[in-house]
Amino acid sequence: MAVMAGTVDVAVLVGLQASGKSTFYTRCLSDRYALVSKDLLPRGAKNRQQRQMRLVEDHLAAGRAVAVDNTNPSPQEWGPLVELAHARGATVTAYWFPPDVAGSLRRNAAREGRARVPDVGVLATLKRLRKPSPADGFDEVREVRFDGRGGFEVRP
Repeated sequence: MAVMAGTVDVAVLVGLQASGKSTFYTRCLSDRYALVSKDLLPRGAKNRQQRQMRLVEDHLAAGRAVAVDNTNPSPQEWGPLVELAHARGATVTAYWFPPDVAGSLRRNAAREGRARVPDVGVLATLKRLRKPSPADGFDEVREVRFDGRGGFEVRP
């Protein structure tokens, strides 16, 4: 089902750490979607999931489209986002970043400080990572890959 123009949308980015999700958000979605990410919460923040859900709900209540930029590897993470969006009358689009483990580990190794995730964290996410589908409640699922020219290719 194609997302209807004028409808508020929740974009759920699904992929490994260092798969390009944040760069994709900045280059392709930031002009239309507010950003919510657990990475933006204070380092010692408690109830991160609850806080994230409240932020998403606040954006939807204000009529703003919102992108959730986390790994969102499985229905356990994306299910509550899908439910909240539909309860608020919004559509939900999954942006699926197929796993490229070697590429993610290489890009992650180049990160510094808090942005770098231990390799074991990337591999643990890989074990839980599942491709989203309309059967999961998404109105649309789009596949995102690097285009080889520094940008992205997005396919239905």
